[in-house]
Amino acid sequence: MGLGNPGREYEGTRHNVGFAAVEELARRHGGSLKRSKQEALVAEVRIGDERVALALPQTYMNESGRSVGQLVRRHGIDQPDRLVVVHDELDLGPGVLRLKAGGGLAGHNGLRSITSHLGTQDYLRVRIGVGKPPDPRRGADHVLKRPGRAETTELEIAVAEAADAVEAILADGIDEAMGRFNARL
Repeated sequence: MGLGNPGREYEGTRHNVGFAAVEELARRHGGSLKRSKQEALVAEVRIGDERVALALPQTYMNESGRSVGQLVRRHGIDQPDRLVVVHDELDLGPGVLRLKAGGGLAGHNGLRSITSHLGTQDYLRVRIGVGKPPDPRRGADHVLKRPGRAETTELEIAVAEAADAVEAILADGIDEAMGRFNARL
């Protein structure tokens, strides 16, 4: 599950790095993201031995849980650790990648919405750092802007690594994937 905002005006913004990572997974595994009744673009692919539903909620970020809840029910995901959410993270520097099993929401409204709709925050996360704005009160403005050239390059690398991380979670489990990806500087 990649988090972001639908629409061309949000393409390439920091808030949409989760979308970019899931789009990369679809590209790698021959999936075509198509509109679904669950308010999302969805592609079903095989990654290794796993059948995986890749999804981009088409609700806005703050309402992601509405789509995620429908998708979880539609695809019979009965364990929260079978859901991997890829999202932007203000608390990490640009391009820094961290994996996490459950935990707090760090003020992320998309995660807050998912937690509210699922009744748990025990799902897995792949967090892509987008850095903090100079003025901490301007977080929304920061994530909704397109980064400069140098930061764009860092984020493109992190998006590819986030796709690698999702593949590692599926192949080796969250603990091993965290050991590998969280150890990177």
